[in-house]
Amino acid sequence: MTDISAISGFENLTIDSKTKEAPKSNELGKDAFLELMLAQMENQDPLSPKENSAMVAELAQFSQVENLDQLANSFEELSNNLMSGQTLQATSLVGRAVTVPGDTASLGLNNVVSGSVELPASTTDMTLNIYSDAGSLVESVPLGFQPKGDMLFRWDGYNMEVNGELIDWQSSHEEGLPAGTYTFEASANLGGDMTQLDMALSHNVNSVTLEDSGDLTLNLAGVGPVSMAQIKQFN
Repeated sequence: MTDISAISGFENLTIDSKTKEAPKSNELGKDAFLELMLAQMENQDPLSPKENSAMVAELAQFSQVENLDQLANSFEELSNNLMSGQTLQATSLVGRAVTVPGDTASLGLNNVVSGSVELPASTTDMTLNIYSDAGSLVESVPLGFQPKGDMLFRWDGYNMEVNGELIDWQSSHEEGLPAGTYTFEASANLGGDMTQLDMALSHNVNSVTLEDSGDLTLNLAGVGPVSMAQIKQFN
């Protein structure tokens, strides 16, 4: 597989270089079909030439073979173009952040952690707890009422923004929390019970890998390889 760590490194990569030599086929192509038809005409019995109807039928068959061949080439070209476009789009993500399912993320200097929590129903009591790498509870953020659906948040170690609005909450750390790895836990009162909710967190894209199968894999900081299908949000 080919590792693409920057867009400049992708310039020498082509789809052709990833395509293995196709095995020889026993199918009758248009060139071979035409050669056989010409040989048949040259060697036909002059006293009993081929009837016009039979000749027209063979010409029609030749036309069908040619059209199918052109259609196959068009599909192959379209497939290659789509793969190239998808790869170029993925390499543009290098250095940016994407959100994937998980509860642990790294907070860098002058950076933020973005995340989403899926609420199966609205709640009047929701809390977001943040734990240090050592497992100690360092922040407990009361979020109160939250509607059904995805709740989006951003945290910079001090301020907390929920669904695009800065919440009225005072951090217990005057200087904010330092850069490091943190674990997030969201719970909400659903039907009278406090329920822990699934979440997804942001991670930086270090590189993109084009697999031998043609699939694309994003290599995320602190996570490792993740398929494109696992991405919930491009930040």
